[in-house]
Amino acid sequence: MIIVNSPHNPTGSVFDEHDIERLTALTRNTDIVILSDEVYEHVVFDGGIHHSMACHPALAERSVIVSSFGKTYHVTGWRVGYCMAPAALMDEIRKVHQFMVFSADTPMQYAFATALNNPQSYLGLAEFYQQKRDLLAAALQKSRFELLPSRGSFFMLARFSGFSNESDNDFAVRLIREAKVATIPLSAFYSDGTNTGIIRLSFSKDNDTLQEGARRLCLV
Repeated sequence: MIIVNSPHNPTGSVFDEHDIERLTALTRNTDIVILSDEVYEHVVFDGGIHHSMACHPALAERSVIVSSFGKTYHVTGWRVGYCMAPAALMDEIRKVHQFMVFSADTPMQYAFATALNNPQSYLGLAEFYQQKRDLLAAALQKSRFELLPSRGSFFMLARFSGFSNESDNDFAVRLIREAKVATIPLSAFYSDGTNTGIIRLSFSKDNDTLQEGARRLCLV
């Protein structure tokens, strides 16, 4: 199995045509299954395109695609998502799923069914979050952080190693204690806790909160 995630958390990177071609070549004439995490499928910036495994027949036939209603409709606390795969794979997934999850409650299912009939409820997500990405980036221009490009999702990476020798974990803890700003050290995403000198910022907040958070980070 190969596990992929695009748009990617935490880096904000997005698969392009070249990535799809490489993945197709890598899996051709194999029995490799692809698990594709596409929960940020509607959050791609700067006119970019989300390349779902479902849109590429050679990959669709071997892919399990997971996505999230919570991310799409701003209700992450509801914890409802969905899975798509070829019939043979779905048969096996259902065998496991029936022992892991009893049910999704009826009101949520009706709510999402209604929302899906209104494409405008999610087609504006890219513009909505791009405005927040740009607002945060502009507000941090005079900070000492080096901001790394975010092409999708609602996360942005910020490098601090140019002005601090702290581990990213220690730096994130200090930000909470001194600046009252919560970030995620990038090492949390590594199995071995590799120190990166980078933290993850989220811009899925109201604009006033983003401005105030940036103001505090500019003082670090």
